[in-house]
Amino acid sequence: MKKLIEFELKKIFSKRLSLIVLIGLLVYSALTALSTYNNKYAFDGKSADGSGKAAVEIDKALGARYEGILTDEKVQQMMEDFALTYDLHGLNAAYIYQNAMQSAVFARFADMDGHWNGLSVSDVFGDEEIRIGYVDGWLSTSKNLVRVFMVLALAVIVMAAPVFSGEYEGVDNLILTSKYGKTKGTAAKVAASVIAALLVTALTAAFNLILAVVLYGKSGWDCSILFASSDYVEGFIPFNITCGTLIRYQVLMAFTCTLSVTGMTLLISAASKKQIVAFVASMALFLFPALLPLTETNPLFRYVGLLPFYHVQAISLLSVEQIGSGILYGVWAVPVAAVFVGIGGVVSSRIFLKHQIV
Repeated sequence: MKKLIEFELKKIFSKRLSLIVLIGLLVYSALTALSTYNNKYAFDGKSADGSGKAAVEIDKALGARYEGILTDEKVQQMMEDFALTYDLHGLNAAYIYQNAMQSAVFARFADMDGHWNGLSVSDVFGDEEIRIGYVDGWLSTSKNLVRVFMVLALAVIVMAAPVFSGEYEGVDNLILTSKYGKTKGTAAKVAASVIAALLVTALTAAFNLILAVVLYGKSGWDCSILFASSDYVEGFIPFNITCGTLIRYQVLMAFTCTLSVTGMTLLISAASKKQIVAFVASMALFLFPALLPLTETNPLFRYVGLLPFYHVQAISLLSVEQIGSGILYGVWAVPVAAVFVGIGGVVSSRIFLKHQIV
């Protein structure tokens, strides 16, 4: 069985299209990370400003200055340190951006003119203990991972679509009439597809996390995502979790997505006589939820949101609710993935084994 799985893995990774897609995925990851990094801008409110590396260094220095538990005293200190010295001409101070820390405090504690709005930390965050620091790097990485993991899911479809459909051009006769064709051979195809998906997901996640550490460092891993620049105030996860928890959830859901997609694609591959049909049908089925006008507030989203497409759209799924012990709703993606890969693996094998040999 081991030899058969190794053989099927070689078939998957030796295909030219698979190699092109994998290389393209890593290149896309690098370009996305570098583009975000180079477009950073920061001004410390006094004299230092810059973009790219300089901006990151300014934000990291400010993050280190105020790092720790957010208190009313720290809010007052930041409001004083970042006080505006020019007329806004009616512009809301919450949308003024000098640096990530200034934007975070202004978005929550400044009035229209940039003065303290009178709110305390407990007024804004309730009883939550908010640990602040340099979180901009990890939150930028989180945003990028949504796009990268979407491309990853499409790459897995490219690799899995030919697994069965690619054998319907006469090779199925050899497979199904061979000694292990109807037992170990078909099972090896399913196992190799799952292993390939896991390997590619692990490689992609590791590559992107290493890039994040190289570009931004490890700072902020244990800080709350709630005290971040204005870009993350609306439409982001509303729960007091750390950057590390967010990234771990996203990586977990990248695995659940690729496993789900693998199961779905194998089933379609076994039912399709042409590789291109299997590829297009799998792609269409995966992307279909994007056409549905659903948001996290819609009651149906609790169920539709568990489809593989929303596993990579982690921000939406993780925003649904917190369940017992602070665990986020997105954890339900794990059993969903098990169902997808289980049903996909079993049904695809049966379809392939029972089709008529010509």
